[in-house]
Amino acid sequence: MSSEPTTGSSMDPGTSCGFIAVLGAPNAGKSTLVNRVVGQKVSIVSPKVQTTRAKVLGIVMKESAAGTAQMIFVDTPGIFAPKRRLDRAMVAAAWSGAGDADQVLLMVDASRKGVDDDTRRIIEGLKQHKRKAVLVLNKIDQVKERERLLAKTAELNALANEGEELFTDTFMISAENGDGVEDLVAELCRRMPKGPHHYPEDHITDAPQRFLASEVTREHLFRQLHDEIPYALTVETEGWEEFKDGSVKITQIVFVAKEGQKAIVIGKGGARIKQVREATQRELQQMLERHVHLFIFVKVRGSWAEDPERYREMGLDFEP
Repeated sequence: MSSEPTTGSSMDPGTSCGFIAVLGAPNAGKSTLVNRVVGQKVSIVSPKVQTTRAKVLGIVMKESAAGTAQMIFVDTPGIFAPKRRLDRAMVAAAWSGAGDADQVLLMVDASRKGVDDDTRRIIEGLKQHKRKAVLVLNKIDQVKERERLLAKTAELNALANEGEELFTDTFMISAENGDGVEDLVAELCRRMPKGPHHYPEDHITDAPQRFLASEVTREHLFRQLHDEIPYALTVETEGWEEFKDGSVKITQIVFVAKEGQKAIVIGKGGARIKQVREATQRELQQMLERHVHLFIFVKVRGSWAEDPERYREMGLDFEP
């Protein structure tokens, strides 16, 4: 499931390859879209904002009349007004994902009224970086009146097109149920520059399995917990032991900032962490297609959000 980019210089004249950065405010549906086009989970999803913390690649192969295209979708953290070091690192990761991309998507939650401040901030950033983008209105299945979609599109274009035109196209989709996604992918496929593929054809992400395992656990913790606790924790895969029967033993640490948070994560009599472990183990067994022995421990480390090592584990720059 993971690999370094291929470095061979040979190129099939019918191959194309490019990076597609997916930008948007928190909870715009970026990870849902990337998982949809890949056809498998490569980025975690939860109803809570700021779930994605680092750039995650989703690799898609698509055949067309022109040949075989490899599209590398860069799922980025939501862009918002940062307050903490972790916030700044996440926003920096999002903008760096757009820096060298061949195409940029700006995803907007069509179900929300008006244009939120985070989306306005992204539009201004794209203007400053002189980056054109494809406007993608997501969650159209939650909007019954077509007039609302048209009005939102007009409002976004009015904000973006003060001076040089920013949006090259507009697509209306539902990443959740797939409406409109095929048309979007087909257009992106046509835009991929000619060149060799960067990754083997059977790869769907560049993320190591250890990282994906940690992310799945964090997703289930997010779904179980409320308020600020999810943002005060991180998960690391500390051990990964392969057995001759094909099974794997995975040992993980959940770091929290305070003793009280540890008690909440563990739950009464260990009930919550047991539920998280069981749900994560089931999902990892499906993803890895083998039996998983999962062990999760919870530790207090109040300074984890200021520890450079934790940022390296998350794939973020400590000082963006």
